[in-house]
Amino acid sequence: MPAVDVLDGRAVRLTQGDYERVDDVGDPFELVRRAAAASPPLIHVVALAAARDGGISIGLAEAVVEVSAPVPVQLGGGVRSPADVSALMDAGVARIVVGTAAFGELPLAQLADAGEICVAVDVADGVVRTAGWRASSGLTVTEALDRCADAGVQHVVCTAIARDGTREGPDLALLLAARAGYDGELLAAGGIRDAGDVEAVRELGLEGVVVGRAWLEGTLQLEMGVTPILGSAAHVRTRKAPPSRHNVGGRSVREA
Repeated sequence: MPAVDVLDGRAVRLTQGDYERVDDVGDPFELVRRAAAASPPLIHVVALAAARDGGISIGLAEAVVEVSAPVPVQLGGGVRSPADVSALMDAGVARIVVGTAAFGELPLAQLADAGEICVAVDVADGVVRTAGWRASSGLTVTEALDRCADAGVQHVVCTAIARDGTREGPDLALLLAARAGYDGELLAAGGIRDAGDVEAVRELGLEGVVVGRAWLEGTLQLEMGVTPILGSAAHVRTRKAPPSRHNVGGRSVREA
């Protein structure tokens, strides 16, 4: 599953989630189009400023959905309430990534009931991080996954923060522990380099990988890396993309 992270209107890659270590990788909408041409099951998009500060971006969501069609979008960043989940679903997003709100005071089941969600279990030093990875949830991986299971969450993406953006290989020990503690669809993120890493993740019994630098820098071809693990988008309830717009929120679609 190709990832496109967006910050200040540009596609970027962070290293280990550090907002001070930012590489500009181009126009996010061009990258989404390029990713969609490989027909992955989903395109994973994160609004980084929203993830850090809160507040969803409907304009970005609508624009990404439009340029990715017919490939569905999994989008995260800033989701803090069931209303946010519903609004993004209405914007055409197929699956909403929820991190911070999943481990706060709001019952996770309320978010799960609002639409198709994927919970982000982002891990550093054995603890799940939130608020753009700047805050600690105080939960271990096991505790976080238990919360997901209890709420009926069907999709989780588990990120090894120390590996993210490094292309040093996935944290197989973390992923093995996550697989042992969660029976739903589990995606791996952080450190994926090539098809060999994809195969290693598959052998642990995970259903997919999210890749950033590897596909952007060409060490993993999307056609080779995504299809063997996620054969279809059968797990995703899709909605029709919103009608094409020349203007979103007073700005052109490409500026949304």
